[in-house]
Amino acid sequence: MFDTISHIVRKEFLQTFRDKRMLLPIFVAPIIQLILFGYAVTTDIKHIALAVLDYDHTEESRLLISSFSQSEYFDLDAQLTRSAEMDDLLERGKIKAALVIPAKFGRNLKRRNTSLQVILDGTDANSATIIQSYISLVIGKYSENVFAEILAKKPGRIIPQPRVWYNPELESSVYMVPGVICLILLITTLVLTSMAITKEREMGTLEQLIVSPIKPWELIIGKTIPFVVIGLCDVVLVISAGKIFFNVPIRGIPFLFGVTFLFILTTLSFGLFISTISRTQQQAMMTAFFFIMPAMLLSGIFSPIENMPPFIQYITFLNPLRYFGQAVRGILLKGNNISILWPQVLALFAFGTVASILSSLRFKKHLE
Repeated sequence: MFDTISHIVRKEFLQTFRDKRMLLPIFVAPIIQLILFGYAVTTDIKHIALAVLDYDHTEESRLLISSFSQSEYFDLDAQLTRSAEMDDLLERGKIKAALVIPAKFGRNLKRRNTSLQVILDGTDANSATIIQSYISLVIGKYSENVFAEILAKKPGRIIPQPRVWYNPELESSVYMVPGVICLILLITTLVLTSMAITKEREMGTLEQLIVSPIKPWELIIGKTIPFVVIGLCDVVLVISAGKIFFNVPIRGIPFLFGVTFLFILTTLSFGLFISTISRTQQQAMMTAFFFIMPAMLLSGIFSPIENMPPFIQYITFLNPLRYFGQAVRGILLKGNNISILWPQVLALFAFGTVASILSSLRFKKHLE
């Protein structure tokens, strides 16, 4: 039994790596994808083009403008004299935000609370929301500095001093990279498994395996073991790249490998299922992406599940990538263990077991 499986595993490794071009998509492409996703898919916004229309021209207004120009988040692109100039810059997309400081701003600031106008380009709602929060932070810091001396002589106020755990610099890449790891592992294992078996069919060797003394379950195990090894190797490579390029913390590696194995068990099972409904490698690839896109969108990797409609939120419970993404982020960023992540582990175990049994039965029937 073990000799038969070992021969199939050896054959699968030789067949996979006989073509040297396979090394690129299996081992190099995941690292390149991680780097591209890590830098491109980010919610951090810096060097925001800002214009200022100052009707006050006092020391207070100049200090406020200086607060923005000294911030790494804003680039003071224009100091305007007329509102028409601001309208033109916003319309042509030259600036993303404009600050309008009213007349008597400095005098009112010393006497009581005052206000100023902030105009944002709302064509990108997500970016506008983030820019608005940045502007509020800069203005809040400026207000705190201005009133520091005054408040020392009057009844005080509560000033929050937030401390951020797990991601002190609030780098979006630290949040995104673990999710990208999950996505790359899904694509790699699912596509490779489904295409490897359809490749046997295209070459005519699958029929030879069918008529051989090899039992169906031996063929299934021998076919999937190499892709389990490849998937775990990809995890090591991608996590290492995440540490080198984005300084993503590395914690709980043994536990992470165990959770990853459960997830790979599910993706390999889906790959087996796809192989039974596909006749060619092209069909297998297209069918695989039919599974990949919904899994990615409903995983919570790139957008919070809580922001989705209630009906869609219920559907996400049927998505293994949701639980794997939560587990990977919890392990790498927080160092969570089984006592905290047992619901995710239990869900992945259930998905992996059920998917393996059903896919194996269908694959066996397809062989027979």
